[in-house]
Amino acid sequence: MLELTERIGDAQSTGIDTSEIHDNLILPYELRIRGRLRATTETKVDVGLFLDRGPVLRDGDLLQARTGEIIRIRAADESVVTARIESGQPLARLCYHLGNRHVTLAIGRDEQGSYVRFPPDHVLEELAERLGATVVHHTAPFDPEPGAYAQAGQSHGHSHGDGHSHHHEHSHGHHHKHTH
Repeated sequence: MLELTERIGDAQSTGIDTSEIHDNLILPYELRIRGRLRATTETKVDVGLFLDRGPVLRDGDLLQARTGEIIRIRAADESVVTARIESGQPLARLCYHLGNRHVTLAIGRDEQGSYVRFPPDHVLEELAERLGATVVHHTAPFDPEPGAYAQAGQSHGHSHGDGHSHHHEHSHGHHHKHTH
């Protein structure tokens, strides 16, 4: 089993040539939110993910194995609802009302216009239609917005290997120290 232990970004941001990519790992969204799992690549190689918790694996992200192989993540086709609506205020209103229900959303634009994509849910579908969207059930990759807080908290290849430690004290009604 190939042990994937390091997130290295995507091919464009890292400058990695696509010829260096060993294989693709196609996963639905529900598995791309996990840091630990066992799966099989496109060419039937068994892999295990041993990643830090937190950041969602995005379509195109690259992972590196302990032995150096690079595997690209691909968003799997899955059942989704795509709500199409006019850009501008109608799209903003739709995103606001869906987002206010704390649903994961993919927001985009393609040759057919603006859209919001989400997992099937009849209540959300009715809401989208009431706001003027045309709703279509189909299968497509689902790669939702990561959210502003998720992006701000991600590490970008930078570490505190500078030879000094960081100490923070937090008061929780009892006393202890956290060392980072």
